[in-house]
Amino acid sequence: MNWLRDMEYCPRCGCRTFDVAGVKNRRCRHCGFELFMNASASTAAVIINGRDELLVVRRAKEPARGTYDLPGGFADAGETAEEGVAREVMEETGLTVVSTEYLFSEPNTYEYGGLLIPTQDLFFRCSVADATAPHAHDDAAECLWIPLNRVRPEDFGLASISRGIGRLMKIVAAHDATR
Repeated sequence: MNWLRDMEYCPRCGCRTFDVAGVKNRRCRHCGFELFMNASASTAAVIINGRDELLVVRRAKEPARGTYDLPGGFADAGETAEEGVAREVMEETGLTVVSTEYLFSEPNTYEYGGLLIPTQDLFFRCSVADATAPHAHDDAAECLWIPLNRVRPEDFGLASISRGIGRLMKIVAAHDATR
């Protein structure tokens, strides 16, 4: 379901005069309220240990249940993306993030409750206090350390994470070439 296309009633006044006004917005003819379909902020943590292994989680829930993912998730209202990625890492792995470095972003859509939510996935390189003992919690069924030379984008179930892993592998390869 595309909520912008299928939404019939104005969320402010409840009138059925909520018309498509453009490719990403609706406007109510009755009260003038205008609603835009903007992307929700989501985060992904790139955590690499001292053995050049990437921390991945196996998704416990749909969408893409059972596939690899990076620790992360939606940023909450009132928190920075850096706070959000640190919270999500703690919730999913039990690890404490001590520093973050923004890497890049990838657009995505995320199906939730029958709605297709546009997202902007923000990738961060994260350092953790102690990488020795991640434990799967929350949305993660399992935590795994995968050697960087064995990481394959196609093993990651969400399109933006798969594309992000592809970008990450190019960054790693370029870094290795300059060593």
